[in-house]
Amino acid sequence: MNLRLFFAVVGATFLLAAFAHYFTENEMFQFITAAISIVFLAAWLGKSTENVAHYAGDRIGGFLNATFGNAAELIIAFFLVKEGLFEMVKASITGAIIGNMLLVLGLSVLMGGLKFKEQKFNSQLAGHNASLMTLAIVALFIPAVFMRGLPPVKIETLSIVIAILLILAYVLWLIFSMITHSDFLSDIEEHESEAVWSKGVSILMLAISTVFVALVSEWLVHGVQHVSEAMGWSELFVGAFVIAIIGNAAEHSAALLLAMKGRIGAAVEIAIGSSLQIALFVAPTLVLVSLLIGKPMDIVFTPYELAAIGVATFITISITKDGATNWFEGVLLLTVYIILGTAFFFA
Repeated sequence: MNLRLFFAVVGATFLLAAFAHYFTENEMFQFITAAISIVFLAAWLGKSTENVAHYAGDRIGGFLNATFGNAAELIIAFFLVKEGLFEMVKASITGAIIGNMLLVLGLSVLMGGLKFKEQKFNSQLAGHNASLMTLAIVALFIPAVFMRGLPPVKIETLSIVIAILLILAYVLWLIFSMITHSDFLSDIEEHESEAVWSKGVSILMLAISTVFVALVSEWLVHGVQHVSEAMGWSELFVGAFVIAIIGNAAEHSAALLLAMKGRIGAAVEIAIGSSLQIALFVAPTLVLVSLLIGKPMDIVFTPYELAAIGVATFITISITKDGATNWFEGVLLLTVYIILGTAFFFA
């Protein structure tokens, strides 16, 4: 699809979503049009990120994609917090984490593996990612074990402490990986890529597309509870899979494009980096933000959610620890994702 046609489609889906939101009362129609619009806007965001990565490199490019791509999840979750839908917020966080590790990475490894027999990336980065994913599991598991049954005031205090520590750990990881040890964690191969836009235009496109994603995300949340009730779906399933898949559209598009161009290192950085950012930064940030708006949310996740995150982390570490991927490993990741999706649907 050429750029002119692509932007025509993006504009058309956005206008349709705007029309549905402002001029109709059908919440199902509003939700569907907003979801379609976000997918195309996310593709625009992904293309912008790919261009920025051309100038900044795979590490920074992947980080930017994870950050801007997670803007949708963060904004959607923020509006859910404002509505007091805490269980759906936690489910969407769970879905974002496992969606990036299993669905985004799985599709990237599969599609890239069909074109290239084996793709390699920095094994040291894989090791550090594994350690950080383990930290995320520990940070979410401990509250679930120790906080249940405690008075609300103590749960709130412990949630705040853990949230601050996780944010601090994530900031230190950025300093470690981007500054003090960036040479050790860079991609193992240099890749030739072409940029559609100049450096300045690429950054501008990234910023503008993020703003549009944020706007449509608010429209999406407006109808999500109605859709959940109308379809008979639980908040757990809607948050963990429906909202998460839509919110992950940016990572899907960018990671797939990069993997199919032989840049699996950038695809891994986007998928796993995004999961880590959700677990270590977005989730604890929502806990702190909830305090500011007067609706405190704790960091205690359900056993279902913890099991899903734990399983996703285990299989992802097992597959990525050697710094090499092939198409069959993508199949394994997707299989686990489908199993979890089916379980959440019936839970």
